[in-house]
Amino acid sequence: MLLVDVYLDKSPIQGIGVFAKNHIPRGTLVWKLDPRYDRRIEVETYERETGPVKAYLDRYAYPDRRDPNYIVFEADDARYMNHDDDPNCDVSSPEEAYALRDIAAGEEMTCDYNHFFETGFDFLGDRHP
Repeated sequence: MLLVDVYLDKSPIQGIGVFAKNHIPRGTLVWKLDPRYDRRIEVETYERETGPVKAYLDRYAYPDRRDPNYIVFEADDARYMNHDDDPNCDVSSPEEAYALRDIAAGEEMTCDYNHFFETGFDFLGDRHP
């Protein structure tokens, strides 16, 4: 769950993005995995899905780095955070994300998707768990 105030808006990176409502100082804990809200879905369940449900999970879920038998689906707007090769949020921990630098009010919050995928992230291809 995001721990800072955000809003969604059109992103210059891709589609919709997450933007900071207020200044976020460097080092701030901006997100924390919260099992009360964030969903861990068994890979077997994910792999049985088809059509719109499968496409939605392909776009907004990612492998659980703590257990390869699960994917993570974030319950809040964090799922709209876009990739950047020079991100302002550190998602290297599977359970927490921090601001890598000061993030200005109105600035898009970004992360490096390569942390989620063992073989790296193909920005031009689909995002698959």
